Amino acid sequence: MLHGIKVIDFTNYLPGPFATLRLAELGVEIIKVESPEGDPARNTGFFKQKEGLVFHANNRQKKSITLNLKEEEERQVALKIISNADVLIESFRPGVMEKLGLGYETVQQIKPDIVYCSISGFGQNSSLSKLGNHDINYMALSGVLAQLKDQQGRPVHPSITLADYVGGFAANERILAGLVSKSLTGKGSYHSISITDQMVSMLGNHVLVQQETGQGTGVPVLNGSVISYAIYETMDGRYMSLGALEPKFWHNFCLAHGREDWINSHFSKNNQENPVFHEITALFMSKSFYEWIEFSQKVDCCMAPVLEVGELTENPYFIEKELVFKSSWGDYQVKMHSDLKLESLTPPPKKGEHREQILKNILM
Repeated sequence: MLHGIKVIDFTNYLPGPFATLRLAELGVEIIKVESPEGDPARNTGFFKQKEGLVFHANNRQKKSITLNLKEEEERQVALKIISNADVLIESFRPGVMEKLGLGYETVQQIKPDIVYCSISGFGQNSSLSKLGNHDINYMALSGVLAQLKDQQGRPVHPSITLADYVGGFAANERILAGLVSKSLTGKGSYHSISITDQMVSMLGNHVLVQQETGQGTGVPVLNGSVISYAIYETMDGRYMSLGALEPKFWHNFCLAHGREDWINSHFSKNNQENPVFHEITALFMSKSFYEWIEFSQKVDCCMAPVLEVGELTENPYFIEKELVFKSSWGDYQVKMHSDLKLESLTPPPKKGEHREQILKNILM
């Protein structure tokens, strides 16, 4: 789809590598520039003497070259590589690329039509730009973490770095927009992605609801406060999600259990004062997780099981999609684009594995 596009990737850890993995799956050539020490993700999620699992999960289909960008000769190599590229993506602290002589103004002089994307926690020029930061900070500051609370109102520490992934998606959106603009105008462009800002961009509903009603948890029928859109525990301690917002789905759920009397309680409260809530809670507790899965596939009522990660490889839906697959190099990988067929996959590169090949190409 995007064969012939070349991206020079100066990113580490997760947001940038996730973004470029998605591009690689679309056919983009990704040249990953690493320091002599390598991407720190090579040591993140270390398990059973294997190189960092975070690196392995996000860096297939890429080439790696190591460069010491503090040395002038190596910096010139980087500029030569960039001059043959369409896109540069970086995730250093604001100002670092400029100090290394690889900022947008410098790069634009040698490659005027470059699409240049910087990913950072708080943008390039804000009052917080120079501070260290990680996913949990973006989640917290943006207001998103406050949407994940336990029954005592305490924020729950998520076990997925959601902001990092959102930042990767946003970076790709802007890179692809830059490439389209370039095809129309012949001009390059600069894009600054603040991960915190991207998280706030998901809270449009919440901000408006809060301003109008004082309620800080978003659209009431979507925040777990009504019986038709909630999570219920099963007999065996597992959980099912019910999302029967539309009347037809709620009717299907109620009628499947012979409970027409529940229909008028569609948007009643999910609390201890509501007798229908107690009845539905008891209903879910009367059947096992797998009985409810069977029900959800027979009755069209917007119901799905809360699966654990280890169950994805066994679930018929994901088997059908081949979304989680055993790679030819022995580990499990996840497809970025489920509707595309993956061909000729290459494993995550060894540090600097393609240096000789890349140098040979730029000197030809």
